[in-house]
Amino acid sequence: MNRLQGASEQKIEMSSSESSKIKKQGSSVGQRWLTALVLIPVVLLFVWFGGWAAFAATLLVVILGTLEWHSMLVNAGYRPLIWISFGLSVLFLLAAMLPQQRSLLIEIGLSATLLISFPWLFVRRKLDGAMVDWALTLSSSIYLGWPMSFFLLLRGYEPGVLHIGSGAWVTLPSGAWWLLLTLLGVWGFDGAAFFAGRYLGRHKLAPRISPAKSWEGVFGGFIVPIIAAFLFTVLPLGVPWYLAILLGLFIGVAAVIGDLSESLIKRQTHVKDSGQIMPGHGGMLDRIDSLLFAVIVVYLFAQLIGR
Repeated sequence: MNRLQGASEQKIEMSSSESSKIKKQGSSVGQRWLTALVLIPVVLLFVWFGGWAAFAATLLVVILGTLEWHSMLVNAGYRPLIWISFGLSVLFLLAAMLPQQRSLLIEIGLSATLLISFPWLFVRRKLDGAMVDWALTLSSSIYLGWPMSFFLLLRGYEPGVLHIGSGAWVTLPSGAWWLLLTLLGVWGFDGAAFFAGRYLGRHKLAPRISPAKSWEGVFGGFIVPIIAAFLFTVLPLGVPWYLAILLGLFIGVAAVIGDLSESLIKRQTHVKDSGQIMPGHGGMLDRIDSLLFAVIVVYLFAQLIGR
C-alpha cells in the first residue's frame, strides 16, 4: 500500500514538474516575441538612416557586448584588459565609417594594442595566466568589434528616401537591401530553426556544445534565408536566382556557426546566458551571435559579385 502511495505521489510530482516546465517555456517564447516586436522596428529605423546614426547604434551594441564578454570571462577567472578591447573595437567601427583612412586606422589600432597591452601586463601582481588574458583581450575585438564594423561597411551612408506624390513609394540604397537580407535572413533562420527543432528535432547537432539544437531545426531554418535572399537581392539588386539560393544557404551555415560559437564560449565560461538585458533572449551577445558571422559572409558575397 505504501509503495502504491509513493508511486502515485512520484507521478504527481513528475506531472507538476512537467507542467511547470511547459509553462516556463511558453512564458519564454512569449517574452521572445514581445522583445522582438519592440526591438525590430528600432533596428530597421537605423537601417533606414544608415551613416552616423547606424554608427551610434552599432557603438551601443559594441559597448554592451564588450561588457558582457568581460563579465563572462571574469566569471571564469580570467582578467582581460577590457578598455583595450573596447578601444580596438571602436577603431574598427571608425575605420568602416572613414573608408579613405580605413587602412591607416586599422594599422594604428592593431599597433597601439600591441604596444600598450604588453607593458600593461608587466605591472600585474600575478603573472600567472598573463598570456591567456592578453589573447582574450585581442579576441574580444576580433569576435565582436571586427564583424560589427561590417554592418557599417555593408550599409553605407546613403539614407532611404520616401517619395510622396502621386502614389507614395520608397527608394532604398543597395546597402540597405543587403543589410535587410542579413538581419531578416538570420532572424528568420533563428525563428524557423527554433520551432522546427522544438517540434521535429530528433537528431542532436552538437550535443557537447549545445544539446538543444538539432539537425531538423537547422534544415527547417534554411528555408527562410533562401526566401529572404530571393526577395531582397534578385529583383532589387539584380542578383541571379541561383546565386541568391547559394547566398541563402551561406547565411544559414554562418548563422549556425555563429550560434554554436557563442554556445562554446558560454560553456567555457560557465554561464547560461551572456546577460539579461533582453527578456526571453538573454544578453546582447545571445541576440547577435549568428549575425556576427552572417554579416561577414554577406559583405564578402556582395563584394565578390560586385553589387
